Amino acid sequence: MNSEMSLDGLHQMQEQVDHWIRTVGVRYFSPLTNMAVLTEEVGEVARIIARTDGDQSAKPGEPLDLADELADVLWVVCAIANQHGIDLADAWRNNVLKKSVRDSERHRNNPKLTTN
Repeated sequence: MNSEMSLDGLHQMQEQVDHWIRTVGVRYFSPLTNMAVLTEEVGEVARIIARTDGDQSAKPGEPLDLADELADVLWVVCAIANQHGIDLADAWRNNVLKKSVRDSERHRNNPKLTTN
């Protein structure tokens, strides 16, 4: 994978969320409301994983659409970033660099990850 992969998709996602909110959604929710919505969406991801990969069983007719719930999380993250003037592509580049420097040997030397 190219370490300088195109992050145009993140820009496009943020622009699409902003356009939708301003034209269909009327306006952005307050940052506090968006934080609560993000927490709710992450909880829905957790619920699905608990049922598909964990020990819980799904209720009859319970939707288990992980892709849709992950997209909901991305949507709210874009909205929060937009509200705070954060370019997620720049944030992503900086985060990968931070992890690459900080964790360059950390996981390689973790015996928990090298045993089968």
